[in-house]
Amino acid sequence: MPYLSIAVGELQTNCYLFFSSCGRDCFVIDPGAEAENILALISRKSLLPQAVLLTHGHPDHLGAAAELMDRFGVPLWVHGADDMAMRSEAGHGLAAMFGIGEPPPAGRLLADGDLLSLADLELKVVHSPGHSKGSILLYGDGLLFTGDTLFKGDAGRTDLPGGDEEELRNSLARIRKFPPSTVILPGHGDESILELELKENPYL
Repeated sequence: MPYLSIAVGELQTNCYLFFSSCGRDCFVIDPGAEAENILALISRKSLLPQAVLLTHGHPDHLGAAAELMDRFGVPLWVHGADDMAMRSEAGHGLAAMFGIGEPPPAGRLLADGDLLSLADLELKVVHSPGHSKGSILLYGDGLLFTGDTLFKGDAGRTDLPGGDEEELRNSLARIRKFPPSTVILPGHGDESILELELKENPYL
């Protein structure tokens, strides 16, 4: 599988490196904290980041973004709705709770249906509001990076600013349409397989 993962920060956010098998290029997905540990993993595998991607703009998913962007000179890609939320008064207050200052500027605002190319790989952006207005799924090579929309046996909370229970239900309905063999890579906790989640996850 063309990815590596590392759990970082107080909330053990899963940061993923999605990389090409025919080169060194990679996307860094949700670098929540502990930039030095993420950098060590990147170095150990001799990878070369091309962009930092956020499944959503909550601070536990972006705390190490600025340092990685500075180190590699790469842009931040995030859905437009969460880029706005990150820079709002509520967003600043939430970030302050994690000791994070002003979020780095976005180099690209993602939208539903966007295709993100990386050497021989491609990720499709699927807008999945509910946990936040700008939550997205990233799908490619049989992998689905679900952020905080779907977890193993659970689904994302909707009681934070921008959360909406009905929108989350609609987003989960979109996930049901992916192939059953799809590997679920959530923002927290263990990975799973969609076929298993369809059988055992009460939210699906």
